[in-house]
Amino acid sequence: MSAIAVKPLPSATFGGLIKTDGAAAFVATAEAEPRRLSTALNDGHGLLVLKGLHGIAGEPDLLLRLSRLFGSEVENYRLTATEPNLVHAGIPEILVLSNMAPHNRMPPAQPDPPRRGDGGLPIQFPHRRGWHTDQSFRRPPPDISLFYAVHSAPKGQGQTLYADGIGAYENLPADLKDAVEGLEGLHIVPGSGRAEYDVRAGKTPRELESREAPQRQPVIRVHPETGTKALYLCEAGQMDWIEGPLVGMEPGIHGDGAALLYELMEHYTSDAFTYAHDWDDGDMVIYDNRSTIHSATWFDAENHDRLMWRTTVWGNPGPLYDGEERSWMVA
Repeated sequence: MSAIAVKPLPSATFGGLIKTDGAAAFVATAEAEPRRLSTALNDGHGLLVLKGLHGIAGEPDLLLRLSRLFGSEVENYRLTATEPNLVHAGIPEILVLSNMAPHNRMPPAQPDPPRRGDGGLPIQFPHRRGWHTDQSFRRPPPDISLFYAVHSAPKGQGQTLYADGIGAYENLPADLKDAVEGLEGLHIVPGSGRAEYDVRAGKTPRELESREAPQRQPVIRVHPETGTKALYLCEAGQMDWIEGPLVGMEPGIHGDGAALLYELMEHYTSDAFTYAHDWDDGDMVIYDNRSTIHSATWFDAENHDRLMWRTTVWGNPGPLYDGEERSWMVA
């Protein structure tokens, strides 16, 4: 029997929950059972919530050790054109997301209206915007991300929302399953001027570097370990709304590609397939970018500080990407 106990994630139809007795001991246990967390992640449709890892804040190398259990390479952000102020000073594999200086990463604005009619947190697209999977604008895209709360926002603020791409795909109406079979999305780096909101605002897109070229990704992604199918797409910020968002369909914000993407995103982010994580210090969420999407939420950054760390892991994107050079490393 494994020493790592995984329970179903409360208030969710997917995901697993692990409660730990301390960071160092847990990491050592996980390293002694190197496939246990990956198996639990797959069983939870790509989502694990770990509680009680406070010690990582003082020993960030523990985060790196955990990350290495999920793939052959943990991204070194100093080598991938990441803004220097977002990279951890001592461990370049850690991305720092914080409103504090020198990071200065502000949260998204509140949705309009800021609450649902029943007073609940807006989650479903298009009321909630910002749904994406990490670095979908790269080929091959990353496999796994580990997201850790050094210092969280006050309760009820700064939640991170997750959606289950496996469950969403399995429950697609038959006509939508047929519509997305073999379809590709066209993904683009944020800040290119090709996002939906840029096109709506009439912004002129900037000239792209070769490493920033739009990348085709399958709308249905097959998990390389389990063989399960999941929806794989983002909404406004990481899709190319000039030539896309969906390859082979009418492009642009008023095209039939946009209409289908909107329909898929509304389904994907419905209550049946979503989970809102309300952070405590020492929490970690591990999510599979191949089968989930997520979205950040607002917190009062003028009056409260928040400090989060993230690692991103490669190693098994699937046979679709076999033999490809990394799109973001093109000279």
